[in-house]
Amino acid sequence: MQLLTTTRNFVLLLAVTGSLASCSMLKKKKEKSAVTGWNYNDKNQGNFTVAQPKDIKTAPGLVFVQGGTFTMGATQEDVMGDWNNIPRRVTVNSFFIDKTEVANVHYREYLYWLDNVFGQAGMDSVVEQAKPDTLVWRSELAFNEPYVEYYFRHPSYNYYPVVGVSWKQATDFCIWRTDRVNELALMDKGFLDKRSQIKKELNGAGQDNFNTKAYLMGEYQATPGKEATSKKNPLRDAQGRPRTTVRFEDGIVYGDYRLPTEAEWEYAAYGYIMQNPQRKTKGKNRGEEVISNKQIYAWKNDGFDNLRYTKKSAFQGAFLANFKRGEGDNMGVAGGLNDNAAIPAEVTSFIPNGFGLYNMSGNVNEWVMDVYRPITNAGSDDFNPFRGNVFKKVDMSGGQGNLRDDLGRIKMIPESDSALRNRRNYQRSYAKNYLDGDSTSNASYATDITTLISDKSRVYKGGSWNDRAYWLSPGARRFLDEDLSTNTIGFRCAMTHFGAPDNLSSKSKTGTFFPTRRNKR
Repeated sequence: MQLLTTTRNFVLLLAVTGSLASCSMLKKKKEKSAVTGWNYNDKNQGNFTVAQPKDIKTAPGLVFVQGGTFTMGATQEDVMGDWNNIPRRVTVNSFFIDKTEVANVHYREYLYWLDNVFGQAGMDSVVEQAKPDTLVWRSELAFNEPYVEYYFRHPSYNYYPVVGVSWKQATDFCIWRTDRVNELALMDKGFLDKRSQIKKELNGAGQDNFNTKAYLMGEYQATPGKEATSKKNPLRDAQGRPRTTVRFEDGIVYGDYRLPTEAEWEYAAYGYIMQNPQRKTKGKNRGEEVISNKQIYAWKNDGFDNLRYTKKSAFQGAFLANFKRGEGDNMGVAGGLNDNAAIPAEVTSFIPNGFGLYNMSGNVNEWVMDVYRPITNAGSDDFNPFRGNVFKKVDMSGGQGNLRDDLGRIKMIPESDSALRNRRNYQRSYAKNYLDGDSTSNASYATDITTLISDKSRVYKGGSWNDRAYWLSPGARRFLDEDLSTNTIGFRCAMTHFGAPDNLSSKSKTGTFFPTRRNKR
C-alpha cells in the first residue's frame, strides 16, 4: 500500500513538473530591439508595436507574382516597323496583379458607390465623369447598336471585361478600390463601426467619404468599432490604453491598388515561373538562373502552333486566346467555332498562364501605367523600369484639417525643383519627359510637334478580340491618349509587394541565410 502511494505521488510530481515546464514553454518571449534592448509590444516598456509579416494577407482579387529578371521587348519580327520595343534585360521586384481583367459588374459596383456617395450629395458630375463611354461600340458601317445599349449593363455581360474606360478612369477606379478594401479591413477588425460607417457613407457623404491616406494622416474622423475600445484590442498607446486608430505599420491596411507598370505587366504575362528548370537542393526546389526559350504569347510554348492547345486531350486544337484570326474571322465557322467569342469573352475564359493569370494575351488590351515613348532602351533603369513619374508632396497650404479635395482625397502638389537642387538621385519633380530628346539622351523625336506622342500618351498591351495574333505577344506595345477609350481596351489592377521577394510565408526573408558557425577557441 505504501509503495502504491509513493508511486502515485511520484507520478503526480512528474505531471506537475511537466505542466510547469509546458507553461514556461508556452509563455512567449518578448521580442527585443537589437539597438536599445527594450522590448517590443510590451505594456511595461512603452508599448512600441511591431507587427509580424505573417499576419499580412493578400488583398482581394490579387495573385502574387514572384519577381526576377527577363528580356523585355519584342519576341517577333518587327513587321510593323515600329522599332519601339527593343529587347533589353531588366529586373522587376515581386508584386501582386489581378487574376482577371476588371469586369463590367465590378465597374458597375464602383458607379453604384459613386452615385450614393456623390450623386446624393449633389455632385452628379463625379458620377458622369466615371461612366464608361458605351459609344465606343458605334460604327458607321456596322450594326453594333445593341452593344451600345447592353454590353455594359445587361446581366449576360456581368463578367465580361469592362471597355470604353480611359486611362484616367481606370486610375480613379484603382484609388476607389484601395479605399473600399481598406475600409472593409478596418471594419472587420473592429476599428471602424460598420453600421454607422455604411449608413453615413452611402447616404450622401460626398467629400467626407473614407480615404485611406486621409485616415492614416488623421484627416478622416470616424466612429471606432467596439473592438477598438475593448480590452481585446492588441494596439495600445504608451500608457497602455487601447489605440483606436490604425497606423500603416500595424500591418492592417493594404497598399495601394494601381495600374501595373509596363515592365510588371509584361513580366507577369509571360508567366516564367512555369518555364524555369528545377533541381533539387536539400529537398527544396530552386530555379536555375536562366530565362526560358523566348515564347511568343502568354502561355508556355508546347508545340509549333502556339495559338492552339497541342497536348492530346479533348481540348487538342482549341484556341488558347480570344483574337481575330484573319480578315472577317472573329470566331470561326458555325459548328466549329475556333475561339467561341465574337466580342470580348468572360474574364475567366481561355487558358491561364504560369502565374494563373487569365487573358494576358487576347480578349481586351490592357492599360498600363507608363507614358509612351517609342525608344525604350534610352536612359531607362534596368530595375523596375518606368516612365511617368511626377514626384509630389502633400499640399499644406490649407493647414491641418483642410488637406482634402472635393473627392475626399489628400491634396498633392509637385515638389519644387528649387528644393531639389542638392539632391543626387533626382533634381526634377516632373520626370515624364526625362532624357527625352535632349543632349544627354539618344532620342531624336519631338513630342507634341512632329508626332502624336505626348506626355498624355499611355501604353496599352496584350491584344484584343479584334486584333490579329501579332498583337497578342506581351512584348508588343501601342499607345493612346489617357483620356480616350475604345471597345478593345480594358484594364486590371496591381499592387506593390512589401518584403521578401520569394513568397508570403512568415519565414520568408530577403537574401540567403546560412547556418551560424561558432568560432573555435
